Amino acid sequence: MAKKRSGGGLTGTQQAAKFLGVSVLSGAVLAGIALPAAGALGLAAKGTVEGFDEIPSNLKTPPLSQRTTILDSKGGLIATVYSRDRKVVPLEKISPYMQKAIVAIEDARFYEHGAIDLKGVLRAINKNAQSGGVSEGASTLTQQYVKNVFVEEAGDDPEKVAQATQQTIGRKVRELKYAIQVEEELGKKKILENYLNITFFGQQAYGIEAASQRYFSKPAAKLTLGESAMMAGLVQSPSRFDPINDLQEATKRRNIVLQRMADVGDISQAEFDKAKATPIKLKVKTPRNGCITAVDGAGFFCDYVRKTILSDPVFGKTTEDRQKLWNLGGLTVRTTLDPKAQAAANEAAVAKVNKDDGVATAVVQVQPGTGKVLSMSQSRPYGLDQKQHQTTLNLAVGSKMGGTTYGFPVGSTFKPITAAAALEKGLSPAQSFDTPWKISMKESDYTRCDGKPSGYADWSVQNELKTEKGAYDMTSALGKSINTYFAKLEQMAGLCETLTMAKKVGYERELGKPIKQSPSATLGSLESTPLDMANVYATFANRGIYCVPVVIDSIKAANGDKLNVPQTKCTRAMSDHTADTINQMLKGVVEDGTGTRAGLSDRDNAGKTGTTEGRKDAWFVGYTPDLSTAVWVGDDVGKRDEMFDLTIGGEYYEKVCGGCLPGPIWRIAMTGALGSDAPSFVDVKVPRAEKPKEKKKPEDDKPGDREDDKPADRPVVPFPDITLPDLTGGDPGRGNGRGNR
Repeated sequence: MAKKRSGGGLTGTQQAAKFLGVSVLSGAVLAGIALPAAGALGLAAKGTVEGFDEIPSNLKTPPLSQRTTILDSKGGLIATVYSRDRKVVPLEKISPYMQKAIVAIEDARFYEHGAIDLKGVLRAINKNAQSGGVSEGASTLTQQYVKNVFVEEAGDDPEKVAQATQQTIGRKVRELKYAIQVEEELGKKKILENYLNITFFGQQAYGIEAASQRYFSKPAAKLTLGESAMMAGLVQSPSRFDPINDLQEATKRRNIVLQRMADVGDISQAEFDKAKATPIKLKVKTPRNGCITAVDGAGFFCDYVRKTILSDPVFGKTTEDRQKLWNLGGLTVRTTLDPKAQAAANEAAVAKVNKDDGVATAVVQVQPGTGKVLSMSQSRPYGLDQKQHQTTLNLAVGSKMGGTTYGFPVGSTFKPITAAAALEKGLSPAQSFDTPWKISMKESDYTRCDGKPSGYADWSVQNELKTEKGAYDMTSALGKSINTYFAKLEQMAGLCETLTMAKKVGYERELGKPIKQSPSATLGSLESTPLDMANVYATFANRGIYCVPVVIDSIKAANGDKLNVPQTKCTRAMSDHTADTINQMLKGVVEDGTGTRAGLSDRDNAGKTGTTEGRKDAWFVGYTPDLSTAVWVGDDVGKRDEMFDLTIGGEYYEKVCGGCLPGPIWRIAMTGALGSDAPSFVDVKVPRAEKPKEKKKPEDDKPGDREDDKPADRPVVPFPDITLPDLTGGDPGRGNGRGNR
């Protein structure tokens, strides 16, 4: 319990005299106390007393920087992150041997003197005078603590650290003043506790608990006599007496501490002899700091959590405030990461794509209805060693959160958004168009949200196969991914209405860029991220309600207080009937459409394939009522190579497509992440257009003509994408209507 202040009305000089038990203290003597080697250092006593009395009375002790612990949703460890590896512990959780050892070697009269040890000061002055230099200091343990506070407050700023440790009268006077105040307010036990928690013990360890774990892999409460003596010996020079680098020097220093403990009566001769004869036996625990050490392949997720804390205003109004919170640490962050889902995503990410392949894959999973991000993985491991094909580029998110600049063009995974906009406008799923394989549209027939035409050029659109012509309704057009159908549907639904729907369901462009109001948006020419696309489809699963993605469930500060965290915000993007209708139509994609190789046989599931211009990106985004997963495959190093005639994951692909590579990856991720419960979509009747009766010829029904005709467990030959000249002038926000699956 803090002692009651009794120095009210006294000058700094009088307070010093009171604590030292001296009735009258001259300025010259006080100068010697404040700076024992004043003469040797050439420092004058003049001004010392005045400076002492002018120092503010309140000691501002900064909270100690500690390690932050990041946990998954079940409480399992993901990673520890720190700028100072420290864990603050109370005195009762520090070995009594350690308490005695540090006092014996650093300040044997700690419990006998006040803030300043007058005997120590006189002894130091005498020895320094005899040596002609500074051979001995007189700082008490309390003064050392105050100095450490100055250093801690300086952080990693070299100039501030220099100011905190410089040999000036001003600093020494301030140190003396605060030492007196600390003695009066905290008392000896609390000072000792604070000292042991703030002190640097070498090997990146701050405080006795972190140091005990570093050198002996045990809590500070269990340190033996010999171990405590070694640790106490480190304080004078952590580098010189480092037992990892020089065990002989560390042993000599340990024995000096043991001898000092025996001299002051803290241990018996027998204890001294036994401890001295016992070799130092280290059990070093290698420091594990940062997301680079994250377990279970969760490095990218861990980094996303870090970026969230550093960027979200809920953690501080300014960038500096949020950085200070992160650097201070001591947080326990419970995240949304589900260990089962993460394991499944990890397995899926490397099942079909190797880390050293020319392309990479990203897998991200979101829980519909909550916005919780359950997993985040990719084929290249998280890390800095490029020779091991490691990367810190998070392919699931945009650049603000550690990923690519804008994300990636999404291909035909955008088409369900157009369908939703059409349904919301009142168009029927039975709406059919009799389309040729290739059509020419006019940009002027598409109206932007400001009422102006989207452009004045011709827009050429074609399907993937020349045989894809004739009448299609919305269900069959989604199942076969018919580009010409969706070019016409977007015109009827409205370009502005389509892009407004995209925004409602969370389709975003990174860096605050507005969605380009181009008709080619319906074919997925614009970029988004796997995380955003997983959330778009989670909106369908959640019957039309979009929820903002979140990765943090709760945060506790070092003192146990709960901090505010970002909360998901759920808004209705479309009617539940529209979403239910989309779900039923997208079931057809995995049952008999372009996504048959992704389909799950034991439960309701739906999804959509996507392949972009030149097959530079391949997607599959799909979901069940309780899980949405997005899978992207493509170039991750900026070359944007086309994915033709290459081997990925040891398997040859003539042409990569959304259904033939991302689809099977999606299936693996979903199978591993889902539980035994298998909820169903709400069953609604989806109107269909009447098909004209045709007389079929036997040769028209050859098995295996299309990818979706093949069983999911048989090898297939992917469909080619048909490409057209770029009509957009290279604008990354526009596409040209090339065949998108």
